[in-house]
Amino acid sequence: MNKFVGAHVSAGGGVHNAIKKAKHINAKAFGLFVKTQLQWYAKPLEDKVINQFKAELIKENYSTKYILPHAGYLINLGNSDNVKRKKSLDSFIEELKRCRQLDLQYLNIHPGSHLREISEEACLDLIIECIEQAMDAVPNIKIVLENTAGQGSNLGYKFEHLAYIIDRIKNKSRIGVCLDTCHTYAAGYDIQNLEEYETTFKNFEEIVGLNYLTGIHLNDSKVACGSRKDRHESIGKGYLGIPFFERFMNDPRFNNMPIILETIDSTIWKEEIDLLYCMVKLSSDLEI
Repeated sequence: MNKFVGAHVSAGGGVHNAIKKAKHINAKAFGLFVKTQLQWYAKPLEDKVINQFKAELIKENYSTKYILPHAGYLINLGNSDNVKRKKSLDSFIEELKRCRQLDLQYLNIHPGSHLREISEEACLDLIIECIEQAMDAVPNIKIVLENTAGQGSNLGYKFEHLAYIIDRIKNKSRIGVCLDTCHTYAAGYDIQNLEEYETTFKNFEEIVGLNYLTGIHLNDSKVACGSRKDRHESIGKGYLGIPFFERFMNDPRFNNMPIILETIDSTIWKEEIDLLYCMVKLSSDLEI
C-alpha cells in the first residue's frame, strides 16, 4: 500500500492534539494549521507544546513526510499594496518558522490574488519575490503551492501559473505543488472524464513536472467543471463521483505523498478514508 490518506485535522488546544485526532480517524497522513488560520498573529509556540508534538509523532509513528501544514487564509503574497503584502509576508515567514520549530518539512499556501488591481504576470512576479524572501528568512522548509479553483482574482488555477513561479525560483529543491482535486475540476480540468483525466495529468507533467508534486488535497466538488468556485463535497457525493476516486487510488503517480481530505463532513472522515482504501486493487486485478 503506497497511498497515505488522511485529513486536515484541528489543532485546537495545541498542535500536538492534531496528531491524536489524525490517529482517531486512522489517518496515515494529515494536514493542520500551525496557527489560527484567520488571524494575522498568534502567541509563540511554547517549548512544552513543541516537545509534546514531537513526542506524539514518535508515539503514533507519523513521518513528517506525510504531514502537510496549511498556511493561513489571510496571506496574499501577490497583493500590490506594499504595506499589505509586507504584512502577508511577515505572517508567512512566522508560519515557516513555526514549521521549522516542529521539525516539519512543508508549508502549503495558495499562491495569491491580484485583486483586479494589477496584471496576472505582475502579481505572479510579486509572489515569486515574496517566496524568495521567505526562503532566505527560513531555511529547509519546502514551500508547496496549491492550485486554486480560480475564484475571484485568485491565481494558480492554471498549471501555467504554477510553472511560471517554479521556473523563476532559484532553489527549486524548496518549491513544490499540492493539487486539490476539487480546485482542479472547478478550474476547468475535467478529471471526472477518463480521457480528460489522463490528458490533465500528462499536461501537468509536461507543464509543471511530476517531480514537483508534493501532496494532494482529495475532495469531491459541489460545482460543475469550469465553474471557478471553491466548493468541496464529501467523497463520491459530488460531480467527481466514485469512479474518479477509484481511478485516483489506483494511480501510481500519487503514491508516497500526503493525500489530505478537506471534505465537508469531518464526522465521516474515518469512513471516507476506509472507503478510499477499499478502492485499492491488487496489482493482479488492475487492467493492463
